[in-house]
Amino acid sequence: MKVAIAFGTTGGATEEVVDKIKDLLGVDADVLDVSDASATDLAGYDVILAGIPTYEEGELQEDWGDFVDDLKEVDLAGKKVALFGLGDQEEYAEYFLSGMGKLYKVFEGCGATMGAGFWATDGYEFDASEAVMDGKFCGLGIDEDNQSDLTDDRVTAWVTQIKGELGL
Repeated sequence: MKVAIAFGTTGGATEEVVDKIKDLLGVDADVLDVSDASATDLAGYDVILAGIPTYEEGELQEDWGDFVDDLKEVDLAGKKVALFGLGDQEEYAEYFLSGMGKLYKVFEGCGATMGAGFWATDGYEFDASEAVMDGKFCGLGIDEDNQSDLTDDRVTAWVTQIKGELGL
């Protein structure tokens, strides 16, 4: 089974989370920075873990913004996708993790199998998020600005969860 961890980052926090996930995953995974990758590269993987920080008023991180235009043209039928997102629930409470919700819809539109890695909203304080679906986040939520002390435990629990859900 070929596994990719695709991510975009501006300040480096998302890449740090990628490193934690890769260390805990227990399988060989290719790490793809979307600023250097092609959207068609993702079609070569069975499982895709995708990480995105949310910027400003719920915007996609810049590298993902460029990448998704091409991604929308890629057929990902049969590919399993799980997401993780970073955001600031205090300063951007109205848009917390909304970039992850937007990315979810793009992958879903490409035919990918979604639903793995959904994460409870308990323990977060925010007003609204496009990432909340059926009462949960559509992936792991990380807030390095306000809850960095919870990141390691959240990542560990999420990786354990997705390993079972994705058959890794």
